Amino acid sequence: MNVLLWILQVLLAAAFLAHGLFFLAPPASMLELLKPIPVAFRLFLGVAEVAAAVGLTLPGITRIQPVLVSWAAAGVMIIMIGATVFHLSRGEFSSAITTMILLTMATFVAYMRWKVNPIVPRTLA
Repeated sequence: MNVLLWILQVLLAAAFLAHGLFFLAPPASMLELLKPIPVAFRLFLGVAEVAAAVGLTLPGITRIQPVLVSWAAAGVMIIMIGATVFHLSRGEFSSAITTMILLTMATFVAYMRWKVNPIVPRTLA
């Protein structure tokens, strides 16, 4: 189970790092696609997604405050709920399905790392 959770954490982190960097520095050809999202909100989401990518991996790798992994996954859940509603409102059903899959993955990681299989914190020796 631990291996599955790490795979999901890394996949989520990769997806959110890529999307967050895209929101922070979009290519000029994609700016028209991002027009419906206000610039300040897009930058906020970009920073939040990059922070989520770090939060899904770094606390677990270092075992310093590993509870932050489940908190990062919970934050991702909030972002994915909003993204799903946004895509459904625009009739973008394939994007909504993708966000629902990411939401499901994040929910699983958040619960499992919080209650079932938490990462053991580093101990001072």
